[in-house]
This record gives sequence, structure tokens and C-alpha cells, in this order.
Amino acid sequence: MNGKRVHLFILVLLARSVAAQDLPPFLQVGKISPAQYEVLEQRDQQVPMRDGMRLMVDIVRPQPEGRFPAILWQTPYNKSGGAGRARKFAARGYAVVNVDSRGRFDSEGQWDPFSALHKCDGYDLVEWVATQTWCSGNVGTYGLSYMGWTQWWTASQTPPSLKAIVPEVAPPDHFYNCPYQNGIFVCWMMDWAGMMSARRPHSAGPGPYGGFAVNRETAYRQLPYIDFDQSRRYAATDWWRKWMRQNTAAGEYWRGIAYQTPEHYACVKVPSLAITGWFDANFPGTPMNYLGMKQHGGTPESRRPRMIVGPWEHIINTRRQAAGVDFGPHAIIDWDGYVCRWFDAHLKGIDNHILTDPPVHVFVMGRNQWRAADGWPLPEAVPTKYYLHSGGRANSSAGDGRLDTRPPDAEPPDHYTYDPDDPTPSPPFANGHIDGPRDVSPAASRPDVLVYATPVLEEDVEVIGPITAQLFAATDAHDTDWMIRLVDVHPDGRALFLAEGVMRARHRSTQHHGAFDPERLSTIEPDRVYPYTIDFWRPTGNLFAKGHRIRVEISSSYYPYYLRNLNTGEDNLALATTTVLARQTIRHDAEHPSHIVLPVIPAAAGR
Repeated sequence: MNGKRVHLFILVLLARSVAAQDLPPFLQVGKISPAQYEVLEQRDQQVPMRDGMRLMVDIVRPQPEGRFPAILWQTPYNKSGGAGRARKFAARGYAVVNVDSRGRFDSEGQWDPFSALHKCDGYDLVEWVATQTWCSGNVGTYGLSYMGWTQWWTASQTPPSLKAIVPEVAPPDHFYNCPYQNGIFVCWMMDWAGMMSARRPHSAGPGPYGGFAVNRETAYRQLPYIDFDQSRRYAATDWWRKWMRQNTAAGEYWRGIAYQTPEHYACVKVPSLAITGWFDANFPGTPMNYLGMKQHGGTPESRRPRMIVGPWEHIINTRRQAAGVDFGPHAIIDWDGYVCRWFDAHLKGIDNHILTDPPVHVFVMGRNQWRAADGWPLPEAVPTKYYLHSGGRANSSAGDGRLDTRPPDAEPPDHYTYDPDDPTPSPPFANGHIDGPRDVSPAASRPDVLVYATPVLEEDVEVIGPITAQLFAATDAHDTDWMIRLVDVHPDGRALFLAEGVMRARHRSTQHHGAFDPERLSTIEPDRVYPYTIDFWRPTGNLFAKGHRIRVEISSSYYPYYLRNLNTGEDNLALATTTVLARQTIRHDAEHPSHIVLPVIPAAAGR
């Protein structure tokens, strides 16, 4: 090899080394337990619960005799669906127990998605697993979505044998996100309720959860909402009507399954590794649990939670694209490898240095790179106010709405009319998600959407973290909804959805994403201006590149993603049968400086 080739070869090696060093630790998974065991599967075993009900489980474990740490997976979606993942972990020296939730498939008991009995079942299952002859006594849990709920419910009961949890896309408590989001019912929970209304999957249409050829937009116009179980042919169930009648979190039904209180977090004694995606419909659970455990966790180990956020929808880490946007090769990670490394450390006691990894990793869209951080929100993020401006005609993307960091002076307000019978359309969605950065241009062309955009950016603006907005707004109705969206406008005209916040007007006095106390619900005096502080339930991690524009959209509906507010002001909208027009006003002047607060990463820190 001549000198020039040697020099080139060394440069290539150095480039590869630098590239590898640039990857976050969980992309470089490192040494994990080898896949060295034959796998034994024992199906349809029965496990007794404290009330005498028996749950059906499958056991997937290493073939040889001996004791191995165990992983528990509790699901309402059929335990056999977790067999593939269980085999991978069993080959690496873990006994995996997959469980059908109470009342689902062949597990005994009555099915109610949010029965407090699920907490007891989780505890009993962990301790049953720990006493089996093939278990070392150390138990962990993993699983996504509802299975993230089951993990937090279980951990809040402090089972002694539980050592670590991996809640993936875990939802928060039920009035932070689903079925109610800041007081507004998310429509996909109607689909989910129909599918889950029987012991086995039930066809209750429309959309992917059912077999009826019924358009969502048409189906969700049924009034009153409480009768949806009849019009959609749900199976026999009483919990749907509990959801509709107990429309505040103060009811006994919701309190029984809650886990996101300081008292519940203090009962969690184990470390948590959580993951979600920027476009996950259940996003709020992950950062809320991260912060809750840091502040209130019951042990030093549990107060060091981990959080990973990628450019994904609810089904994480399966593809590098979302809604047609390609986020590059690093958008897919060896997640199960990292989970194995996590369990190796906490269930097998292997010193693999995972505890020295940074606690937070987020994927920055636009840069298409991962960023490690020492905490959440990112310490270097600078809260920056972007104010709404217009000459009083911000209606639609063709209006005169502007967005910049200059506080407003004397400016006329903007007005629009919200008609529940002609609601602002949301993009198409499947499985509960506005799935990815969809182009939202069609909705923004309507006069019932106020649009405020920056001039074309002359330099990059990187935004990572929680977002809040303050609107000074009035309605001539007795109640209504306020919805605000953050959009990245590309040079080619595409307006890509990133994040949003929603607030029911009567919940303006509540705190922390709508943790509702009935005594704090507020009546609305028509035409009076109120300040509304809206926490976006979904933050973002996005580079608004030079040549793009930052845009904010305001409306009072986004349908059929959210159930319509009928504007009647009735205490329980689920019983309403009529609609009322709402004439809306957004003020943005010196006394009413409506704005959005974006967590901007300084240019030097963003490199």
C-alpha cells in the first residue's frame, strides 16, 4: 500500500471513529447478554389473583434448569402477540411471562380498562413470578401503550420483587391525555372503546378498529355523545357510560386508577427507562413521569429516571419516515438491545456502565440527529416569546397574521366564528394519531382558523422542549374550546404539523394539563376577555431551518381528532343534543399580549 493510500485509509478510519463517537450510547448498545439458550414455551397457564380470579399467562424461558430473572408483560390485546419479543429475551437468559389482562381473552373477571383491580393484579403477578422455581426473584416489566399503564399501576403498589420497569409510550392519568385532554374528549378513544368493549376484539367501526364502512367525520356527529355505545354497536359494557358521566378527574372511578400524584410516585421504588415519539398520541405520560419520578420517587435509584424521544408515532422505532418525511438512518435504533442492557444491569447485576449514560436523549428533527441532555427540559433552552400580530384579518393562511418576538402595541383583535356543525377539519389519522408531520394547509385555508407566521427565517431556529401559550380570548357562548398548533412552513409551501395545545374554556382555572377539580371549574361570562394559559400537551424537538417560517394556528375545533364542543355550556356535554354558534375574539395588544413561548436552543449550543 503506497503512502497516499495509507493516508486515505487512515482518514476513512478516523471518519468512522468520529461518526461512531457522535452516536449516543443507546445507538452503540455495547455488550449485552448473548443469545445462547434454547427456549421453552409453556402456554395457557393460570395464575390466581387475591380475589380468586385466575389470569391466563404464557411463559417463555430458557430451556435449562436454573433460576433466571423474569420480565412481565401484561396486555389486553392477546398475550400471544408478545411471543416474538419474549423469545429474543428468553434466549438471552430471561424468563418472560405474557399475561392477558383481567376480563380479556381467557383471563377470568370482568373487563374494565380502568378498573383499580389492575393495580392489584400487577402486584400479585410480580410476586407470583418471583416465587417460581425458574425465577431468580428479580422481576422487570416492559411494554408499550396500555402496557405502559400497567407498569406504572403495578410499580405504584411497590411489589418487593419488582426491580426495574421499561414503560414505552405510556399514557399519563386519564384527564391529562385520554380519554379527556384538558377536558376535551379525543375521538380515537371512541374507536378504542368500541374495539375493547368485549372479551375479544369487537368490530364497532369506523376506521381501523372496526368493520363498518362509516366515515369518522360522519359517525362522530351522533348526539348525545353518551349514546355512542348504541349507535356504534359496542358490546355490553357499563364503563363507557362511566367515562361519559364522570367527566372530571375527581370521581372515584378515575381516582382509583390514578398513578401520577406525589403520593403514588413516592411508592415507586424502582428505576424507569421510558421512551416515546414526538408524534405519539400519548406523549405527555413520558415527560410527566420523568419529572414526577425525579421529584417524588421513593428511592435514590427511582429518582434517576431515563427518557428517550424519537421521531416516531405511537408504534415507535419501526420506520425512519413519518407522514412522508424521512428522518435519516439514525431514526431507527437498537431499542431491544438497549432494553436488554438495562435489564442486564438491574436484574442480573452486570456492571455495563448504563448508569453513566446521560438520562435524556432526544431526536432533533430537521437536523436528524440525536442530542443527549442532563435533564428535561433541556437546561440550555431559552424560553422565547413569539407574539401574535395582525391588522385584524388573520383569518386563514391568506390573512395578515404575523408572528415575531416584538411585543404588540395598539392592534385590532381578530375574530372568527366556530360552528360545531361545520368544524375545522383535522388531518386524517389512524390508531389515535395525527401520524407524523402532516401537511395541515387545507384546514389553514378556512376563515375559522387564525394564522400567524414569522417572516422567512434568515437563520436556523432550533426548538426543543415544552411549549406554552397565553391567549387573551373571548367568546359569546357559555363554553367553547381553544386549540393552538405549531407548524413548520417549508419553502415549497408545505405546512407541517409539529405540536399542539388545547383547552376547554371552563377549565381555564385548572392547573397542569387539566387535572380537574370540580370546584375549580369556571363559568364563562359571554364576551368577556379571559387569559388562557395553555400547556402544549406535546412538546417538540425541531430545527426550523433557514428559509422556513414558524407558524401558529388557532381554532376552536380540530375534527374528527377531537370531539366537538357544542358551545351550550352544559355541565356534562355528553348529554347535550343541540349546538350553538360561538363568535370568538383573540386580543393581541399592549394590555393583552397573546403569545407562544418556544424553548429556543442558542445557536452555539445547538451545534
